[in-house]
Amino acid sequence: MEIKHTITFLPSNRQVIVAPGTNLIKAARDAGLHVNASCGGAGVCGKCRVIVERGDVDGGRSEKLSPVEYASGYRQACVASVSGDLTVRIPQESGISGGALATMVPERHRARMHVFEVDSLKEEGIFAPPVEKFCLELTPPSAVDNRADVGRMLQGLADQYDLHRMVTGLSVLRKIRGVMRENDFLITVTVGRPVNELFKSHIINVQSGCWSSRNFALAIDIGTTTVYGQLLDVNTGKVLIEEGDYNSQISYGEDVISRIMYAERPEGLLRMSELVVGTINGIIAKLIERPVPPYGLTEQPITIDEINSITIAANTTMTHLFLGLEPENIRRAPYVPVSTFFPPLRASDLGLNLPPHTLALLYPAVSSYVGGDIVAGVMGSGMYRTELLTLYIDIGTNAEIVIGNRDWLVCAACSAGPAFEGGGITHGMRAATGAIEDFSLNPQTYEPMNLTIGNKPPIGICGSGLLIIVASLFENGLLNQAGKFNAIECPRLRQGRNGREFVLAWEQDAGVDHDITINEVDIENFIRAKAAIFAGAKTLIEEVGLQMSDLEQVILAGAFGSYIDLDCAMAVGLLPEFDPAKVVYVGNGSLMGARMSGLSNHIRKDVVEVVRKMTSFELSEVVSFKDQYVASMFLPHTDMNLFPRIAKRLMSSFADDVE
Repeated sequence: MEIKHTITFLPSNRQVIVAPGTNLIKAARDAGLHVNASCGGAGVCGKCRVIVERGDVDGGRSEKLSPVEYASGYRQACVASVSGDLTVRIPQESGISGGALATMVPERHRARMHVFEVDSLKEEGIFAPPVEKFCLELTPPSAVDNRADVGRMLQGLADQYDLHRMVTGLSVLRKIRGVMRENDFLITVTVGRPVNELFKSHIINVQSGCWSSRNFALAIDIGTTTVYGQLLDVNTGKVLIEEGDYNSQISYGEDVISRIMYAERPEGLLRMSELVVGTINGIIAKLIERPVPPYGLTEQPITIDEINSITIAANTTMTHLFLGLEPENIRRAPYVPVSTFFPPLRASDLGLNLPPHTLALLYPAVSSYVGGDIVAGVMGSGMYRTELLTLYIDIGTNAEIVIGNRDWLVCAACSAGPAFEGGGITHGMRAATGAIEDFSLNPQTYEPMNLTIGNKPPIGICGSGLLIIVASLFENGLLNQAGKFNAIECPRLRQGRNGREFVLAWEQDAGVDHDITINEVDIENFIRAKAAIFAGAKTLIEEVGLQMSDLEQVILAGAFGSYIDLDCAMAVGLLPEFDPAKVVYVGNGSLMGARMSGLSNHIRKDVVEVVRKMTSFELSEVVSFKDQYVASMFLPHTDMNLFPRIAKRLMSSFADDVE
């Protein structure tokens, strides 16, 4: 009989039975649990630390673990294999928390929040949903009017709503006879609109009775880390409810390249598709099950059959994995995706738990690394309609940059690495409860003040906190321009395994059993990330013959972009120096664009032209990008003329120190 071992994971108490030799991180996946693995299980990031509380494993030693940690039961999950029954605890900093899932812009940025919303669509006369419902009162057949049921319906649409050029499908043909006669020829027809007048409108559903007042849709943003969904009342344009969850693919790597590589394995693509479809289905279930005033209290609850469309925005890789399209060539020169445009599809054909009549509308991409999520942000923010010279930037593992206005648009993507999402940072983590998100430093004593999400003892550093920490250490003289610690007497500065380090929180003050520090390798990784973004933006704008000073508007998108501290971002050279009044925040630009497209067929029409207008630059092929990148590998930059305000502050601080 084949030997099997039982693994119990704490604190969830979830169990899984596996064969001897099974990798611990795979066992966690099989149990439906997430263990951080920025490197996709390659053994190099050190994020997948677990504690073996009972039993033992083969392997699990790592240079990322100190001798004290190893003696305490810590093991690196991706290099540890099962050799018997085990009880394994996933520490909070190694697992996943939904405590910070949000798409909103923080309070301090609300004054500069810009949303291209429903009121704007109505004012401009373009509030025309891609899927609409029409109530028809038809005359029953008679001896003098014995037209076919479909012909009677089409004539009713033409007479009562001036709707012409309609086609219908087999599903409607099979149900129309019964539907018409159930309520004395009072029916509701659901029509899917084309994006081009050359094509015909499709009748996608018919119902008995008048249901035109109940037309609902979903907007979905498939992010590399998180997936968000909104339930929309199409008739009013209101967001009724919103849900989010982590993308289940993250257990197979936290960046798109790791997931593409996994998808190249046998059955890997199917697994990637199943995981993200499962995440979306989970969100759909939550959206439908949760009561929504007034529909959940004073009217009939919303049912899944009333969802007529789902609009989806995602980066190029996520779109390919969702659709089950082979993504191999996205990561290989000349970087060719399978497709950048996608026709309307039946949602049920994609594995989504939605009725057969629900249309799935996917945002097109520009290139392998400028995907539908950025196109959605450009559309939703209204950038493509403004006269202002605008920089749109979505900062994450990949930073996508768009520059232009309504007349022209250029775009590029640059790999910033996972630093802004906690990857590559010794005590880095995603924005979750206990993550340091704000920070200040006493300029005399160098004592820190850590502010965490949820006001809990610190367990790590999230992206917004990392930015503020580096900026504070630099502006207070602890760091030099190269990102190395200066020779300053300070009890929190010490030698560590990765160069000198600064203790942010001592073990007794932390929510974990070790000091929380930031070291010179962490800072080097941060500088690489910020240098890539600044160099990308500067290269792109100079390639079109302009300068940073010509920018009239800056739009910041994405979770990190929404929470970014502008002053700190300019102090370290992540963003160029500009008037903060030029900055607007859009929060989740991808989700906003998906929502707007689900409410306006005009935006769906415009997006085709916008994508064709967007000129994509492959920065690795632009000679000047490398020079710009090297020049940006300092705080804030080698050319301080680009940062006159920061230079003035540093000179003032230096003068104070001399005195």
